[in-house]
Amino acid sequence: MEESITILQAIKRKFDCRETDIRTYSPLALAYIGDAVFDLVIRTIVVEQGNTSANKLHRKTVGYVNARVQAQMIDALQDRLTKEEETVYHRGRNAKSYTTAKNASALEYRKATGLEALCGYLYLDGQQERLLELMHQAILSVQKEGKAEK
Repeated sequence: MEESITILQAIKRKFDCRETDIRTYSPLALAYIGDAVFDLVIRTIVVEQGNTSANKLHRKTVGYVNARVQAQMIDALQDRLTKEEETVYHRGRNAKSYTTAKNASALEYRKATGLEALCGYLYLDGQQERLLELMHQAILSVQKEGKAEK
């Protein structure tokens, strides 16, 4: 029987990545990878909902992958975060970013950056199950409230 590994483990093996203490990463570095992880999860969900045009897939995806909705997601998750996760989120939210969102307030953008930092941290720490658990709860929350853009 073949051993099951995560994509992170496969990447580290294939490209001989060195072990690094992710607690030393800047919050914006965590948000950088977290943005990609968040996007990959959402795109996977959208594609798995059915084969359709790339334009429709993109429209569904941006309904979740935007600062306004991500800020709503992290608000819904606040009481579910561990102390460690809360610390990572706050580091990301409070990081000094030199970019801004097109269609969100500065506070929404900062919250979204904090959520992305948390996603990046959980991914790099090998906590994929926890990452997916939180994302599932966040997605259900915005769907329930009808906050995700169509």
